[in-house]
Amino acid sequence: MKRNISPRSYEKLCFASYLSLFAIVVTGGLVRLTGSGLGCSDWPQCNSEKFIDVSSMHGAIEQINRLFTGFVAVIVIAAVLGSLFLAERKRSLTRLSLGLVVGVLAQEVLGGIVVLTGLNPFANMGHFLLSMVLIANAVVLCRHAREGRNPVSDCSPREKKYLSGIGVLFALAVISGTVVTATGPHAGDENAVRFGFEISTVARIHGFFVLLSLLALLLVLLKVRKSTNTREFLEQRLAVFLGVGLLQALVGYVQYFNGIPVVLVATHLFGAALIWSIAVDTITVSGSGLSRPRSQPLSH
Repeated sequence: MKRNISPRSYEKLCFASYLSLFAIVVTGGLVRLTGSGLGCSDWPQCNSEKFIDVSSMHGAIEQINRLFTGFVAVIVIAAVLGSLFLAERKRSLTRLSLGLVVGVLAQEVLGGIVVLTGLNPFANMGHFLLSMVLIANAVVLCRHAREGRNPVSDCSPREKKYLSGIGVLFALAVISGTVVTATGPHAGDENAVRFGFEISTVARIHGFFVLLSLLALLLVLLKVRKSTNTREFLEQRLAVFLGVGLLQALVGYVQYFNGIPVVLVATHLFGAALIWSIAVDTITVSGSGLSRPRSQPLSH
């Protein structure tokens, strides 16, 4: 069978996978923020009487999110098939795209568990964190699809370790953030079970990891700028990383001290997915050897 998918076309397919996985984080957040987490009381059908029931706004919002998850599944399956029809097949692309398929299927099952357990906070946390894993997988897939044409990073072994450490700190910030969500008022339904923690305590813990992450990122950026080597990509990426991180922290603090309004919570959720994407992308390009050789021009 003729393989006729160009590398550029496959890159676009991978990026579409990433965008769809990013979007499902946002739509899932809207389900929670509108109190539609139990808009459908059953799974995979909406309720015991109807497979599809749009008689209520909450039910319609929940089912739109489920439908969109099916759309995401189609895109990531296409990414797997696309990797098999490249003129130059790479096992890494097939493995990474298969990881997306497995992850999306697991996400659908976990979504069912969330509903069937009445929005159990542990299940809710797992649902969001799996989305973050899928976004990371998609970012890495996109960079592998561009192998040999990624920007030059020129990271030293020590700087690679620093960046990996920052990635761990941001992961802890994301995890602690899900604990705050599972303790606060936006759990998806007014009757949903929540953690019994003091919201101020878990918010402080989350804030500690955020500030520690940003401080570590600032120190690495200053170290890179003081280096005798000129590394434009790395400096710019770290500056963007820090800027988005500071904005995300600002939104988080403003929402906390203003009663956690829905609009700011949605903005904070979007920011979490964005900064996580930036973190994974920066670490992937800088530390994985996927950069193009310095002598090779970047094609357009």
